[in-house]
Amino acid sequence: MGLHTAVRLAEAGWQVVATMRDTGKSAALLEEAAKAGVSVEVLPLDVTEQASIDAAVTDVLSRHGRIDLLVNNAGAGFLGSVENTGDADLRWTMEVNFFGVWNMTRAVIPHMRKRGSGRIISVTSVGGLLGQPFNEAYCAAKFAVEGMMEGFAPLARQMGIKVSLVEPGPINTEFVATVRSSSAEAIAGMGEPYAAMVANYMGATGNVFAKYGQSGDDIAQIIADLAGQDKPPFRTITSDFAKAMVKPKVVDETGNNVVDLFAARLSPQA
Repeated sequence: MGLHTAVRLAEAGWQVVATMRDTGKSAALLEEAAKAGVSVEVLPLDVTEQASIDAAVTDVLSRHGRIDLLVNNAGAGFLGSVENTGDADLRWTMEVNFFGVWNMTRAVIPHMRKRGSGRIISVTSVGGLLGQPFNEAYCAAKFAVEGMMEGFAPLARQMGIKVSLVEPGPINTEFVATVRSSSAEAIAGMGEPYAAMVANYMGATGNVFAKYGQSGDDIAQIIADLAGQDKPPFRTITSDFAKAMVKPKVVDETGNNVVDLFAARLSPQA
């Protein structure tokens, strides 16, 4: 998804600085960019390390003078219920999915605030709206991002900063396979009553991904479209299937009503 987002944004005319922990893995991105006839820069960045965040932001500002758009896309998943999730796995999941977003956002706000403009798009998940079995750590992190951004969006609006959330449902990318692989040991070690339940859950989830899953490029195009809108919605649920999942819980799927309510409270009263 990050690869396609970088290419789609470059195609839309953005000067893209794509970041990754291991820039030695940038070949696929550069190849796709070349196929599309665009160029992207690659910069090392580990969102779990504050020094790395500071260095990346400083580098971009020193060379380009501005940051117009931040896309928070780094993610890490983990399958395991509360009882089966160790502290190390829980903290890693929170570090990447929540603290990484928090710290990256905090790093760019001063620059955007001084300029009076900017955009921040964060990829969360339907798992940020609906808690799901054996995804407690992941959902906790995504819920945290949702709460952070929903709280910040009214303030950001006063500063000229546009904040948006992108909430995919199932996506068929390497991310899913990686999560399942990295969680295999925890799943294999589950005793009853969890063993039968996780087997049923994994079987049902596999069918959902096969039938309803979007591609990484589908989400990338949505992000690129949001980046070009004058008044982007606060919340974008990316598929009809995902909307159906959250419909019982989310009355206004765009999230604008909550942001509008608190933004009004920040403005001088008539």
